[in-house]
Order: sequence, then structure tokens, then C-alpha cells
Amino acid sequence: MVQTETPVRRRRPGRGARTLKSGGVALLAWLAALVFFFPVLWMFVSGFKQEAQAATDPPTFFFTPTLDQFEAILGRDFTPFLLNSLMASVGSTILVIVLATPAAYALSLAPIPKWKDSLFFFISTRFMPPAAIILPLYIIANNANVLDNITMLSLIYTAMNLPIAVWMIRSFLLEVPTAVLEAAKVDGAGFLTEMRRIILPMIAPGLAATALICFIFAWNEFFFAVSLTSTRAATVPVFLTGFITSEGLFLARLSAAATMAALPVILAGWIAQKWLVRGLTMGAVK
Repeated sequence: MVQTETPVRRRRPGRGARTLKSGGVALLAWLAALVFFFPVLWMFVSGFKQEAQAATDPPTFFFTPTLDQFEAILGRDFTPFLLNSLMASVGSTILVIVLATPAAYALSLAPIPKWKDSLFFFISTRFMPPAAIILPLYIIANNANVLDNITMLSLIYTAMNLPIAVWMIRSFLLEVPTAVLEAAKVDGAGFLTEMRRIILPMIAPGLAATALICFIFAWNEFFFAVSLTSTRAATVPVFLTGFITSEGLFLARLSAAATMAALPVILAGWIAQKWLVRGLTMGAVK
């Protein structure tokens, strides 16, 4: 008589072991977040120090906070640089969304012939380093008399962010159910009605995420701003370089200026955080 072996059942980890594992993962996540956030926190704290306290070695951890550095920043006419950055970033972001949405529609819901080649062309424009195109851009801007012009800077930021926006919005449009679009066409909806009443409301979180990312890229851009502007259209990143002089590095004042420069982006991200999370997770789970 043949005896069969009884299969051995593997015991699943208990609830305590699972809780300990999840707690360890959460602790590692918090530690990683603190490591990445610490430079930002140190920049914020240094903005409330005096220059002698900001440059000490070892660092000064205990000090009396002061607003002298922030008052000095406002006294250096910070507002025009802030307005230039806002106009260039907001204007280019709006233009990017307006241009990228129909382009992404043509590459997703109504694909054109050789759409893969078109997608590759869009993203290939990001392959070339900015240093390789600054000379042609400078010559064109100089011949067109648009050097140190905020409109010219907005157009450059639009061209810089457009390929990324097309790829992002296309991924969001691919999540739109085709059955809904077919039903709308049966009911007689035209292209504009379909876009305005069906597609745009469904991909609104994705558009918000794309707009915020393009805004951040334009706000942080330095190379084109410092190369193609001087006084009238200079942006916040150009303003920050004024604290690195031959006399030395004004660390506390630079930290205060960088804190003020980061506030608009932080505020925009805080306002759009709900749409940002929803937009970045669209298409992540089928």
C-alpha cells in the first residue's frame, strides 16, 4: 500500500510580524524623507541668521532669529524679479497646456499616421543640451530686437516644456473610455463639445499635474534667463546669483532670498496637491 506524504502547510507571518515590518518600512521612508528635506530646512533656518552665524564651522544650531536678511532682500528691489518669473512661468504654462492638449489628442484618441515617429520627434527635442542652442537663440533674439524681453523668455520656456506636456497629457487621454466618446458622437457632439464637456473634465487632474510641473520647470530655469536677459526681464534665479560676488558668499542673505523664491512654488503645489496626486496616479493602475 503506497503512503502519500501529507503536504506541509507554511505558516503565515502573524499580525505582529506584519505590523513590525510595515513599521520598519514606514520608519525608513520617514528617514529618507528627512534626509532629502534637510537641505531645504537648513536653507530656511539659515535665512533667519546673521552672516557671521551662517558661515561658522561647526554650524551654529542655537541662535536668536532675525528678519534682517528678509528686510535686506525686499530692500534690494526683489519685486520686479518676482513679477518677471511669474509672468514668464504662468504665461508659458498656459501656452503649453493650450498647445499640448490638441497635439496629445491627435496622438492618442485620434492618432495621426506615424504617430510613434511624431512622439519620438517631440521628446528628441529635449535631447540637445541648452548650451548647444544658446548661440543660435541669442543671434535670433538679437536680430529680432527681443533680447531682455519677457515675451521671448516665455516662448523659450514654452518650447522647452511642450514635449514633456504632450507626453504627459497623451498618457492621461489614453485613460478616457472610448465608449463614452462614441456615445457622445452618437448624440451628435462635435469636436469642441466633446473636448469641453467630456474630455477636459475627465483629464482635469492630469492637466493640473502637467501645468504644475511645467510651472516648476519654468520657475527654476536659470541658463536661458541668465544668458538672454540682463535687467528688464531678469528672473528670480538670476537675482539669486547677485549674492555670490567677489567679496564673498553672503550665505544668510542668499538663504533668505532662496526661501522667498521657493514660496510661490510651494504655495502652488499646496493649492493643487489634490489634483496633483490624482493626476500623477492616472494610468498607474489598469
